[in-house]
Amino acid sequence: MSEENIKTWDIRERSFEYALRAIKLFEFLQQEKYGAGYIIGKQYLRSATSIGANIQEAQSGESKADFIHKFSIAQKEARESLYWLRLLVKSAIVSSDRLTNLIQETQELIAVITKIIINTKKNK
Repeated sequence: MSEENIKTWDIRERSFEYALRAIKLFEFLQQEKYGAGYIIGKQYLRSATSIGANIQEAQSGESKADFIHKFSIAQKEARESLYWLRLLVKSAIVSSDRLTNLIQETQELIAVITKIIINTKKNK
């Protein structure tokens, strides 16, 4: 397995674990019966689970351009996920202590995905 494939595998697993964390946050918001939190939680769940789905789909891309396109969608979904998390914290629906690690993981996912896109474009 090449170094690029190892990095791709790592991001696939990492985004999958991230999606599992998103499910747990959504379940928490659902149990707490927050009105706005529930709606924001649904938005977050959609974008957070879409990250890994697009990364997975990129693995069978028809070309490097298709691979880059799918990763670009994953990047956008990660940025949207960060937005929803920040909104949950700033609106005081969820404490910042509870979401600090998840926000950091989101920022790291964005950085890794961005690096994969840049490296793939360089090697095109």
